[in-house]
This record gives sequence, structure tokens and C-alpha cells, in this order.
Amino acid sequence: MDEKERHERGMIQRRKVLGNEWVDRANAKKTPFNAEFQDFITRAAWGEIWTRPHYDERTRRVLVIGSMIALAQWDEFRLHVRAALVEGGFTQDDIKEIILQQAIYCGVPAANHAFKEAASVIAEIAKQK
Repeated sequence: MDEKERHERGMIQRRKVLGNEWVDRANAKKTPFNAEFQDFITRAAWGEIWTRPHYDERTRRVLVIGSMIALAQWDEFRLHVRAALVEGGFTQDDIKEIILQQAIYCGVPAANHAFKEAASVIAEIAKQK
């Protein structure tokens, strides 16, 4: 597979996981400064890793959400919680269980903050309905 094909495959997967609205907004924010980075993550993260056959999409979502808690990457956490709830068929209980699992391995302060961030995302989604 060449890089163009990997990018196309990555864009399809990125849209599937994050939703068209998010990807369209991200693409609209591309500049000469960040365009290469956007191309890179589309090819590498979405076209190479998210399309590998071993883990299903649900498992990958759980791994990413848990990793974002561990790394305290709250913007990405919120993005992937929203995507899991809106695009991935996750329930609030699914998100709660991920956070509870991570509380043991990442610590109570991280889980406490994750609950705060997830509750905010859930409230935002509810307002949009």
C-alpha cells in the first residue's frame, strides 16, 4: 500500500471513529504550519494502527480512553469519550467502567478528573439532542 492509499484508508477510519463533523472541523483548521502533522496522523494513527485486524474498534476505543486518562490528556479524552458515545455505540456505563478500571492503575485523582470531564461531555451531548 502506498502513502496515498494509507491516507485514504486512514481518512475513512478517522471519519468512522470520530464522525464526519469532527473530521471536517479538523480539516478546516489545517494550515501550512500543521498540514503535515494532520497528514501524518491520518496515515499513521488512522491508516496504519486503527485499521490493523487484531483488535476490534471497540477494544481500540477502550484502550485509547484509558490511555488518555493515564496520560492526563483531557482534550483527547473528551474527544474519544464523545466519539465513543456518539459514533461507537458506547453507553454512559461503558465510560464509567473504563474510568473505574483506570482508577486502580492510574490513581483516584486521575479517575476523579476523568469523571468530571466525561460528565461534561455527556451533558453537552444531551443538550444537542
